[in-house]
Amino acid sequence: MAEPQGARAVVNAQQAAEWDGPAGAHRTRYAAVFDAEARPHNERFRAATGVTQRDRVLDIGCGTGQSTRDAARAATAGSALGIDLSAQMLEHARRISREEGLTNIGFEQADAQVHRFPADGFDVAISKFGSMFFDDPVAAFGNVRHALRPGGRLVLMVWQARALNAWSTTIREAIAGDAELPPPTATGPNPFSLGDPAVAGGILAAAGFTEVTFTDVGEPVYYGPDAAVALDVVSGVRSTRDLLAGMDTGQAEEAVARLRATLAAHQTGDGVLFDARTWIIAARRS
Repeated sequence: MAEPQGARAVVNAQQAAEWDGPAGAHRTRYAAVFDAEARPHNERFRAATGVTQRDRVLDIGCGTGQSTRDAARAATAGSALGIDLSAQMLEHARRISREEGLTNIGFEQADAQVHRFPADGFDVAISKFGSMFFDDPVAAFGNVRHALRPGGRLVLMVWQARALNAWSTTIREAIAGDAELPPPTATGPNPFSLGDPAVAGGILAAAGFTEVTFTDVGEPVYYGPDAAVALDVVSGVRSTRDLLAGMDTGQAEEAVARLRATLAAHQTGDGVLFDARTWIIAARRS
């Protein structure tokens, strides 16, 4: 599949540098763990996307390409294009796609908020945990709407509120211990920015989408086969790095020890698991 050409533009250079730098490198290194992280959620998401044989699919914030490959396998007479800010993750996605023999798939480094998509060029737009970080979500989803044909579908998987996701709250509490940490970001680009249905629904309506629905999914997330791998995975996530960076050496060592103990306490026969809740959001281009 030929990949669209065009000048690459980004809205938030700092965020782009993070995803094309430390975050991208970490997620590429642990791609197998992150692919397995939300497997039960992904199974529900894959069914909800409803990709059919001739669909042209756009995957927003595709990362290492798991959801793009799933779409390409379903769209046997169609195509799947994944876009992401991280060149490292995209290179991994291309390599795995070649190894799997997928020929109807492509990947492009781009910012979905401003990228010049072909008008009416896709039947379905999907995003699994890749749509919560836009500087201007109304503009971003408006741009995605422009890329969809009239009546085209949008299917997203996003985290529900932080308080409902133990993978965030429990890990943060372990790192904090008895210390007071800065409050987590509640506005702007963050993993939970679309967790409130009223907020997410309002954004999509303002961007020109209709028939917006929310499906509740409650399944555990996986951070590795054992606590040692989970510690490596969690320690490289930006929220953890940022919290530890605000501590002195002794405090950071104690925080890591608490984190290690918490991860060990969540180890099961199926690996290190934490409770999690997501929304599957579906909508149509008006």
